[in-house]
Amino acid sequence: MLIRTDAFAEGEAIPVRFAENAAHGENIHPGLAWSQVPEGTRSLALTVFDPDAPTGSGFWHWIAFDIPANATSIAEGDALPIGACEWTNDYGYEGYGGPCPPEGRVHRYIHTVHALSCERLEVPEGATQAQVRFAIFANQLDSASITGRFQLTTAQG
Repeated sequence: MLIRTDAFAEGEAIPVRFAENAAHGENIHPGLAWSQVPEGTRSLALTVFDPDAPTGSGFWHWIAFDIPANATSIAEGDALPIGACEWTNDYGYEGYGGPCPPEGRVHRYIHTVHALSCERLEVPEGATQAQVRFAIFANQLDSASITGRFQLTTAQG
């Protein structure tokens, strides 16, 4: 699989408009496009993860799933296709939550598309975020990631 965005190149800075409101951004997700989805894919998931967050276990910014297998992109800031689900991120709300790291240190934001073997993710009512991520990875056929970097500076704040 391949994933790309016009918002930033691999390893480059994520523009501030994609940052969380508290970091003076618009809290909109970048446009993402993917290709070379493996045969047998029945749905897709999207995740954004910051492994550098000072939590001991990183920070999940976006967990979306049940995206139709024939989808090939999502435009910047657009809603997901009908039937797709967004789970609670580590900010505590459903949907995309942009970068907002502590001031000074550069953080990586790994944007991943996951090809899944199931049409709908089996998630029990009241499931924790970890259970949802487990279901994504347990049903994953393939994935592709692109990583951007973000640093909160005094000039932004």
